[in-house]
Amino acid sequence: MEVLTSYLLQNWALILILIAFAIMLKITVFLSKKTVIRMYSLIIGIFLFSIIVFVEFYLTDLNQYNLIREIMMALRYSATPLLIAFILFTQIKKGRWYVLIPAFIIMVINIISIFTGIVFSLDDAGNLKRGVLGYLPYIGAGLYSFALIFILIKNSNKQVTEIIPIAFLAFAFISGLVFPFIFGKDYAKIFCTTIAIALFVYYVFLILQLTKKDALTGLLNRQAYYASVKHNPKDVTAFVSIDMNGLKAINDSQGHIAGDEALITLSRCFKMATQAKQLVYRIGGDEFVIICHKTSKEELEKLIESIKESVAKTEYKCAIGYCYSPDKEKTINEMIRISDEMMYQDKAEYYSTTK
Repeated sequence: MEVLTSYLLQNWALILILIAFAIMLKITVFLSKKTVIRMYSLIIGIFLFSIIVFVEFYLTDLNQYNLIREIMMALRYSATPLLIAFILFTQIKKGRWYVLIPAFIIMVINIISIFTGIVFSLDDAGNLKRGVLGYLPYIGAGLYSFALIFILIKNSNKQVTEIIPIAFLAFAFISGLVFPFIFGKDYAKIFCTTIAIALFVYYVFLILQLTKKDALTGLLNRQAYYASVKHNPKDVTAFVSIDMNGLKAINDSQGHIAGDEALITLSRCFKMATQAKQLVYRIGGDEFVIICHKTSKEELEKLIESIKESVAKTEYKCAIGYCYSPDKEKTINEMIRISDEMMYQDKAEYYSTTK
């Protein structure tokens, strides 16, 4: 009973965060069932990790049962890269399980270290000694952290509201890798809580961002478009209107799944062509808008040319129109109207030549 009380007192904040995380997942309707299951697995993993850490340090204070301590250490050193690898696994849409292989290799090496001391060992006084691979768990966790942050940034819309929580998550991971060397082994006691807080904060931001994203393409949605036009018109220098050609024909002849794939492919083309200050929105079935903030005429021309080149590499076609107004002579509504008119003219010319 005394041990349980000690665990609860040391990890109560962590337990509350994990419970809150689980409740939020239960009431969330934006995430797929597979993603939710992975998140639940992550919550259970962090909880089990906290038990491992507690048992290890409890036995350290007793200065007994060195073999059990070494087993707990092997599990703790293995759990950090494994947890981050699993977070990375939840972020990869196709769920490529092989991203977990390096983490399991590190786990095997840590288990072997119980008998060989290749990563760590305990001397007769119970003090930790690092082996020739003593920093392997930290290197593995660091590489996984870098890969995770890279994937998150790559999949984001490069907006400040998305970059900030990613940066927060990166800082939490960095602190978990660096602080043990600054503050000593006691930092491990709060590592689980640190990671849980970072994940929960990122999850809340993720849910908020999902309300602004189009479910099919991952682009910003119509609601985000209206908000941007209404609240951020001052630095808008250009509008680009894009409409896919032939979507109805694809849906009628090949089915809506083929039509969805066409929209996803074009969305990737638009996203790859834009810079951070050029935001892409899907505002209708096959209608897209790019709002350009503080974009020069040269940058606008480069954007449109890049879109045309990317789309030309696919089997699909689209009509493009734009309006450039750097000196604020035109209102937002006027820019939208001019951009749309050019796009409709381009669409009419396309259909007139394909009849």
